[in-house]
Amino acid sequence: MKYFYEDAKTLYEVFRRGVRESNNGPCLGSRDPSSGKGYQWLNYNEALLRAKNFGSGLVALGLEPGVKTFVGIYSQNCPEWILTEQGLYCQSMVIVPLYDTLGPEACSFIISQANISTVVCQDEKKMLQLLNNPPRSLRFLIAIKDVSREVIAKAQKLNIEIKSFEEIEKLGAARGAREIPPKPGDLSTICYTSGTTGLPKGVLLTHENVVASVSATLVQLAEHKPHKSDVMLSFLPLAHMLERCCEVAVYIAGGAVGFYSGDIRNLVDDYKCLKPTITPSVPRLLNRVYDKVMAAASGSAIKRFMLRMALASKKAEIERGVVRRTSMWDKLVFKKVQDGMGGRLRLLVVGSAPLAGNVLTFMRCALGCVIVEGYGQTECVAPATLTVQGDYKPEHVGTPLPSNAIKLVDVPEMDYYAAQGQGEVCIKGANVSQGYFKDPEKTKEAIDSQGWLHTGDVGEWLPNGTLKIIDRKKHIFKLSQGEYIVPEKIESIYLRSPYVGQVFVHGESLKSYVVGIIVPDVEEVKSWARSNGISGTLSVLCNDPRVKQLILDDITERGKNAGLKSFEQVKDIYLHPDPFSVQNGLLTPTLKSKRPELRKYFKPQLDDLYANNTESRSK
Repeated sequence: MKYFYEDAKTLYEVFRRGVRESNNGPCLGSRDPSSGKGYQWLNYNEALLRAKNFGSGLVALGLEPGVKTFVGIYSQNCPEWILTEQGLYCQSMVIVPLYDTLGPEACSFIISQANISTVVCQDEKKMLQLLNNPPRSLRFLIAIKDVSREVIAKAQKLNIEIKSFEEIEKLGAARGAREIPPKPGDLSTICYTSGTTGLPKGVLLTHENVVASVSATLVQLAEHKPHKSDVMLSFLPLAHMLERCCEVAVYIAGGAVGFYSGDIRNLVDDYKCLKPTITPSVPRLLNRVYDKVMAAASGSAIKRFMLRMALASKKAEIERGVVRRTSMWDKLVFKKVQDGMGGRLRLLVVGSAPLAGNVLTFMRCALGCVIVEGYGQTECVAPATLTVQGDYKPEHVGTPLPSNAIKLVDVPEMDYYAAQGQGEVCIKGANVSQGYFKDPEKTKEAIDSQGWLHTGDVGEWLPNGTLKIIDRKKHIFKLSQGEYIVPEKIESIYLRSPYVGQVFVHGESLKSYVVGIIVPDVEEVKSWARSNGISGTLSVLCNDPRVKQLILDDITERGKNAGLKSFEQVKDIYLHPDPFSVQNGLLTPTLKSKRPELRKYFKPQLDDLYANNTESRSK
C-alpha cells in the first residue's frame, strides 16, 4: 500500500487535503503559560499561507528550489516547526531536524555532511550551540524567538546572518515565488538517528515512504482513525518519525494539533488546557502514571480494594470489546487519571520502546480509550506493525501494516530459527527507506539486494498472527525512554579504571537505566583496602559497601570525563569475585563476553540491582 487518498500522495498534498477537509478549521495551537490564556490557534488557511510565504522567503534569500536543498531545523515542537516543514515542501526542499540529545559535535557533523546553509532555530541558546563550532556551510540562522544583539554580533563575526522567522515570511509574501510541488518519489526528510556507535546516520525518507506508513496506519485503525473534529497534543520530539507520523495522520483528516508549552514538567497542565482526543505517548510516561496510582493506593487498604475491583471490572469489559469511561468505576477510581490527560482521550498511540503488559492493561482500564502499540524503526518511517483495536492481550506489537511485508530470518548464532517462528525481523515495502545519506556501506548492511530492511531485532510470531519482540541481534538495546545503549562502549570506558578487571553492562527495555556486574582487579582493590585498614579475601571485599562505593564513584567519574550521558551511566553495580572465563562459559574462545550467557548467569543479581533501585527510588 502506498497511499489511502487519491488526492494525498505527498506531504505537500496531505496538508492541502487537511485545508479542504477542515473547512478552514483550527490547525496549529500553542500556549504561553505565563499569559494565563488558553491555546491560541492558527486556522488551516492562515497556516498554509504562512508556510507558502516562508518557502518563498527562503527562495528570496537565495536558496535553490528542489530536492538538492537541505534546510535544518533545531527547535522544540511548535507551530513554526510545521510552517517550516510545509514551507520547504512548497519548494520541493528537504527538511533535516536537529535535536539536543545528538550533542553539538553530531549537529555540526550533520550540517557539514548535508551541506546545510540555513538552519531554523528556536532560540538563542540553540543558536549559540551552533555558533560555538560553526560548520563551514552555515550562512543563515532563522530565529523563531527574539535574539539578543550579542548573539547577532557573534554571528556577524563568523559571517553568519541571523534573520527572524517573520522577516522571511514578509520577504516571501513580497516575492511570491512560484510553488514547485514535490513528487511522491522525491526526498522529503533526512532523519538522523543517534541510535548506535559513532556519528549519526541520515535516514533518507521520501514523501511516498511517509505517506505509505501513515496511510497503512489509517487502514489498521479503521473507524478509530483521526477525523476533522480531533485534537492532538504534540510533545514527543518532531525530530523523530513517530511524532511526525501521528501529526500527518491528523493533518490528512483536517484535525487540529496543539503543541505542549515547552516544559515537560508542565505537561499535565497542557493536557488539561487542550483536552486532546488523540495523543501519542511513550512507555516512560505511562509507567509514571501507573507508579503514581499504585503508590497512592498502597497506603490504604480501602483504596487497594477499590482499585482491584475497578481493574477487574474494567478488564472484563475490555475483554468483551467494551471501551468506555462512563462506568461507576470511572467516576469513583479513574476520574483523576482521565482528567490528568484532559478527560477526552479516545485514542492513544504508544511507541518507541516496549510497554510492560500490566501497565498497558492498567492504562486501557483507567483511561477508557483505545490504546494501540506499534513497532518499527526510523528506517521504515516508525510503524511497521500495530496492534489491532479490540485485541486486549498485551506483550506483543500487533500485526504487520498493509504498507509492508515482514519476515523472520534465521539467527543461528543465537539459536533462533524462522522454521520455529523466531528470527531477525526483516521489513520490505513502500515505507522502507532508500538507505543512509552518503553511506553506501551502512546502507548495504541494513538493506539487502532484494530491499529487505534487516532491523537487528529478534521477533517471534505468536499463534494469533501478532509479532513479539524477544531479543536484539546486535548488542544494542533501548531503554524505556527510547534511548539506545551500546554496552561495549560503556564497558570500554569503565575498564580504564584501575579497580576494574572485567565488566558487564546490562539494561532492559522496560527500565530507564543500566546496571553492571564488575569483577574487581584483585591487586588494586586489595592494595586500596590495606591502605584504608580493611582486610579480607576478595570475596569479603566484594561484599564491603566501601569497596563498592569506591568502584562506583571511580567508573562514574571516568564515564563523565569520557562524555557518557546520564542514561548511559550504571546506577548500581554488583561485585563478583570470580573472573569471567572460557571455562565457566562466560567468554568466547577469543575472550569476548558471551552476553546471553552472562545475562542468564547473573539473572538473580541483575534482578536484585533493579529491585533495590526501584525500592530506594520509591522511598
